[in-house]
Order: sequence, then C-alpha cells, then structure tokens
Amino acid sequence: MRKIEKEITDITEIESIIKESDVCRIGLADGNIPYIVTMNFGYSGEEKKHFFFHCAKEGKKLDMIRKNNYVCFEMDTGHRLKAGIQGCDFSMEFRSVVGFGYISIVADEDEKITGLKRIMAHYTQRKDLTFRSDSVSRTTVLRLDIKEMTGKST
Repeated sequence: MRKIEKEITDITEIESIIKESDVCRIGLADGNIPYIVTMNFGYSGEEKKHFFFHCAKEGKKLDMIRKNNYVCFEMDTGHRLKAGIQGCDFSMEFRSVVGFGYISIVADEDEKITGLKRIMAHYTQRKDLTFRSDSVSRTTVLRLDIKEMTGKST
C-alpha cells in the first residue's frame, strides 16, 4: 500500500469492515482475461478464516474457478463524499478490505449448510435458520480460504 498510514492490519478492525460490508467482489482470471463478480457472503473468523458464497450449479464463474482457483477479493463500506472547493479537492472516505486466497466448490452437505448459515447470519444476524435438503442439493456453495488480507481507511 502506497500510503502506509491508511493501512489497517489489526484483524479486529478488518473484521469490523467485513461485518459492515453488504457484498464481496471476487476477482477471477482465465489466462489474461479478468472477471469480477459481486456476491453475497458469509465470513468465518475463526482460526482458519474463510468466506462462503452461494451460486447456481453452472456458469462462467464456476468454469473459471475450475481452471484457476486463486482469486482476489474486495469489499468496502462507509462511503462519504468529502467536498472541496475545486474539482480535485474532492475526495471519498471509505473503509475497505482486499485479499487473496483459494476458492473451492464445497461438496460435503454439512459444510454446505454451515456455509449457508454463515451467509444468512451475515445479513440477518440469525443463527437458527434451517434449510430444506432439496434447496441445499441444488445450491452450489463456495469456500474462499483466505491467505492474506489487509484493510484501508481513508
């Protein structure tokens, strides 16, 4: 990061940004072709930190993951325009998290349910939701194992 004074390395503060964020953007690559997809997510902040996502059973994103599962992710929150007098005096306040990791398709049904519960808990704060087995079986759950992440506050 160019402006080190804006970098956030404290995991508690990074996790507060994750908690406040509505979506996570995943950056995928197929050779030299980049592809960004915005997804709902759930976070596991335990010892092995990872995100969970859900999607359909087929599509471009899954095709790309099968070829190259090393991804970048980004989320941001707290957007506020800082007004200035002239055009280049304006700025935007925000907090963000950027990181890298390996994403995979979850095959185990219990882990799929865990992932779906994490996603729902992120948006509803409820941990008591149940899922019909037919819904689980037709849903693809992805797990992104986080290798590194940093935060930024402007």
